[in-house]
Amino acid sequence: MSRDPLPEYALSLPPSDLQSLLDHPKGKHAVPALLQLSVLSPTFPIRLSLRGSHTRRYPKKSFRIELPAPHPTLQAREFHLNAEYADPAMIRNKLSFAFFERLGALTPDAQYVKLLLNGTPAGAYLHLESVDDLYLKKRNLPPGPIFYAVNNNANFSLISKITQGPKAALEAGYEGKVAAEHDWASLREWIYFINTTPADDFARGIPRYLDLDAYFNWLAGVVCTQNFDGFIQNYALYQNGETGLFQLIPWDYDGTWGRNLKGKPLRPDYIPITGYNTLTARMLADQTLRARYRVRMEEVLATHFTPRVLEPLVQDLLRTVRPALEQDPHRNASLPLLDGEFDVISTFVAKRRRYLLDHLRDLE
Repeated sequence: MSRDPLPEYALSLPPSDLQSLLDHPKGKHAVPALLQLSVLSPTFPIRLSLRGSHTRRYPKKSFRIELPAPHPTLQAREFHLNAEYADPAMIRNKLSFAFFERLGALTPDAQYVKLLLNGTPAGAYLHLESVDDLYLKKRNLPPGPIFYAVNNNANFSLISKITQGPKAALEAGYEGKVAAEHDWASLREWIYFINTTPADDFARGIPRYLDLDAYFNWLAGVVCTQNFDGFIQNYALYQNGETGLFQLIPWDYDGTWGRNLKGKPLRPDYIPITGYNTLTARMLADQTLRARYRVRMEEVLATHFTPRVLEPLVQDLLRTVRPALEQDPHRNASLPLLDGEFDVISTFVAKRRRYLLDHLRDLE
């Protein structure tokens, strides 16, 4: 029998409070609860709420955990328990972050856990780190504002992706996680620059706002993993307090590696090598910046985005999570797909890599 190495969290709360969350899946309210990180660890109070967008409709819910003070072990005052319900392998988010990390991009930490909910097994979850001031502190990064891209308006454009008309505000699509009013002014200035600066001035001016190396690492990552929403949401925006430069941090990457956000197959040529948000379009319209991205993409395709490099990682993640998935009460329908997920992901990597190699010419 396979040994299940995952830690087991225990959440307890009054059944009526739990039912109030389940009865209002679109609600934003939080309820008091108690959390224990292992059998031998103490119980401590938290605030519990549902998280996610379309995932709130699924029978297995994802949760946001708020702590009254930073936890000494977790070094966090907030984290998320993602159900990853639409991903039959439950590894796409964690695999994506491991891939981004190899590229040199900032990523949140993620680990698998099992969850007991009022003493009843609730299945496997992905403990996902919150990107906030403590995230920066743990990595010895300079303090700075952090914005969450919470909907499709976070497309770096003046035009709303949602209404197709002019945005009501330049910062539409963002939620301030760590942000004062002057930080919002800085974000608005950058978005205005992206959309109004003449082409000849854009390439000279963009290094004043954006960490170019970090951006091309992020761009290569989102293009390779083919996260459809990754260009217009599903990221956190961090402005380094010392340099003033922005960086993008990936978030919610379950709809990747050959499947979309609903878990359906996604063809490997769905997203072009050039991506599709306004910032990327402006960057790649400049020959020098486009050549720089091409060089980085060539490096990634040669050294990181290959079956030889990724297949052992995929196998290791599947071995890690499989015992918990087999015991997950919400996974009965998707469990038959699990055995085929290694082939789904490895086939995607091979075909996606071939597509990107063939389309490097688009960056000439």
